[in-house]
Amino acid sequence: METKYHDIAVIYGSDSSEWEVSCRSGEFVSSRIDGSLYNVYEIFARFGLWQLVAYRMKDSMRVIIPEKERPSIDKTDFSVSVAGRRVRFDFVYLVQHGTPGENGLMQGYLEMLSIPFSSCSSFVSAITFDKFSCKGYLRNVDFVKCSDDVFMRRGGDYATFENEAVQKLGFPMFVKPTDGGSSFGVTKVKRQEDLPEAVRLAFSEGKTIIAEKFIPGRELTCAVYRAGGKVVALPVIEIVTDHEFFDYDAKYNGFSKEICPAEIAPDLTAHIQESSKKIYERLGCSGVVRVDYILADDGLYFLEVNTIPGMTNASLVPKMVKAAGMDMTAFLTGIIENS
Repeated sequence: METKYHDIAVIYGSDSSEWEVSCRSGEFVSSRIDGSLYNVYEIFARFGLWQLVAYRMKDSMRVIIPEKERPSIDKTDFSVSVAGRRVRFDFVYLVQHGTPGENGLMQGYLEMLSIPFSSCSSFVSAITFDKFSCKGYLRNVDFVKCSDDVFMRRGGDYATFENEAVQKLGFPMFVKPTDGGSSFGVTKVKRQEDLPEAVRLAFSEGKTIIAEKFIPGRELTCAVYRAGGKVVALPVIEIVTDHEFFDYDAKYNGFSKEICPAEIAPDLTAHIQESSKKIYERLGCSGVVRVDYILADDGLYFLEVNTIPGMTNASLVPKMVKAAGMDMTAFLTGIIENS
């Protein structure tokens, strides 16, 4: 197969609380990229320190670099010296959950160097990473609903925020950072006396937060990507958990059940897949993106977009790919070559 790219950098780790999950995702992606087509280089990036931690040349075994011998990435041209040669990466597979990989900062750097990458553009990443901003693009569409919310920036008037949240949303409500993932900083608040601690926790993860009306219903998710010039939706998954919501433990420590494909009517499956494709195109997404929903009695509610979704063995997108009868390595090749 003739490919557009040869030296693939997989960037993982991040400056956020999600950095360990990001490492697991990055190692999974690196192991599944086709070793007969590409040289694969694994870069750990956290708080400005970017180092090559492992690499795998075409048709060769993975080489792990001892921690004290890891070469730093030259950020002037995004290259590295390894095994006596200089490598300038010609494609980046981004697996950084949280900042700087999911909020557009890393994308902006790569755009300035004209290096193609697997995810959404810097602008789209910035918009979608902020839950409040992203909902603004979807509030008036006719295919999904958005729950009511109240926004506050750090340093704002807490009393006004609390009063508006209680009057507008009622209990229970969710309080969450606008720009986080993996459910860090998220609290389901059932009583007014629990609001201050929920706000404190949310602000520990970011500078802006929202209180969001609780919508009872079934949690569903669908991933979308571009292939052959068209947008394609993967099978829908239903998430069932005994926890109050799909929190960190439910996501990564086995306290949930993911039913794939979801046991829902075919017309509802089609509606969710079509809605996901419309959201993907309306926001201008690229790469593989996962869209999360709540199916309530009065319709389908949009929750959030994940532009760099989890890619561990326990993650939802690999399960969707498998349910679609696709090979993960071939799927990743498609993402790389269609970016």
